[in-house]
Amino acid sequence: MNAMNTNVAPNPANFRNVLPTADAAGGRRWLYPRRVTGRFTRWRTVVAVVLLVALFVGPFVWVDGHPLFLFNVLERRFIFFGVPFWPQDFYLVAFGLIVFIVFISLFTVVFGRVWCGWACPQTIFMEMVFRKIEVWIEGDYTARQRLDTGPWTTEKVAKKSLKHGVFLLVSFAISNTFLAYIIGRDQWLTLITDNPAQHPVGLATMGLFTGVFYLVFARLREIVCTTICPYGRLQGVLLDKNSLIVAYDYIRGEPRGKLKKAELTLIPGTPPKGDCIDCKLCVQVCPTGIDIRNGTQLECINCTLCVDACDEVMDKINRPRGLIRIDSQQGIEQGKPFRFTARIRAYSGALVVLLGVMGFLLISRPVLDVTVLRAPGQLFQREAGGKVSNLYLIEVVNKTYRPIPVRFRLSRPDAKLSFVQPLTTVPAGELAKGIFFINLPEKTIRSTSTSLRIDVLVGDNVVEQIGTTFLGPVR
Repeated sequence: MNAMNTNVAPNPANFRNVLPTADAAGGRRWLYPRRVTGRFTRWRTVVAVVLLVALFVGPFVWVDGHPLFLFNVLERRFIFFGVPFWPQDFYLVAFGLIVFIVFISLFTVVFGRVWCGWACPQTIFMEMVFRKIEVWIEGDYTARQRLDTGPWTTEKVAKKSLKHGVFLLVSFAISNTFLAYIIGRDQWLTLITDNPAQHPVGLATMGLFTGVFYLVFARLREIVCTTICPYGRLQGVLLDKNSLIVAYDYIRGEPRGKLKKAELTLIPGTPPKGDCIDCKLCVQVCPTGIDIRNGTQLECINCTLCVDACDEVMDKINRPRGLIRIDSQQGIEQGKPFRFTARIRAYSGALVVLLGVMGFLLISRPVLDVTVLRAPGQLFQREAGGKVSNLYLIEVVNKTYRPIPVRFRLSRPDAKLSFVQPLTTVPAGELAKGIFFINLPEKTIRSTSTSLRIDVLVGDNVVEQIGTTFLGPVR
């Protein structure tokens, strides 16, 4: 690096006041990213293929007769990695969201917006599926530009019809996959094989999902990342000078300028020039249309396409790779390596504690969830033999995949519990309801409200203890 250009900053253009997806009149400016190959692109492709296979296979993978994943909002049934969750486990879901937010914060502090470029379903489908279909049908970026700006010829109508037809088919496949996650494999198979007239709601939902996915990937595209998704704004408050981002080394690259053939070999005594030859390939390959040389921007999704494009140019002009690279602002400005800062340690410590608590809550989660309520509108009834009875409703959720035999025992020896219909077994993964009476001798009742405890037993083990009250006559 030449010492004469170590303090050169990027061109302070007014780029932050200009949207890359809008023209001077405020209309939509369509982007035509150029194709690029390289080590990061190859790794992104591998990651995308793995994630796409996992996504499409997920709802059809069953373990021991049960789905690996299920998000049935309608029936309030959720399964994560084969573990069933019920509405009674909402506290676990809420706590899990807190853990996820802390994880995302830590991940962003360290790696910037790499999730968006490498693992986000929006990016994977757009760049690895729909964009490739578009290139396959319409050609490279210059051919697509000519096609869009040209008149409506037979060729243009044919290509556009074929492209959007394939887009609709892929959107239909994605919508079916998401629907299978929501209603389950078996109900989904019934929906697509049964008489359509029997499932108007399901088919309407499938059509709605298809339309939404088609709109996102055929029309909105990068606007989802730059405008709709809130994560881009979140990174603005999470990134600092030590975060790893896709960054342009302006100290090495400036002053930029076109390179002549005579300058391919460095000659001693020649005036210094930065390594950036202003080829603008980094701009042409960007899926959000930004110029990474202007510095960190909200629109950057850390896809590393500009890194591969720039490395290819550096190879051609006999300059070292890494003019655009994954580095921190401190690394660019001062050459400092990435370090484990106090901020990262704080986030990591909080995440470890939260994961420990989450693990404890999952391990200690009872296999049965029991709810006992007094029957509405009922006080007490006098029975023969000087007894007083109260009517109760009970709900028992079995959170396992096996039927569980249950027994119920009262804390008072003089109290008697009797079910209207026997409740001796709770089926696997289901909710069982029952009605029962509790009887107490009237002479033992000392107040209008008597506290009672109901023990729920599986075998000889007490798995749940429920507190309730018994209403009696005023003495």
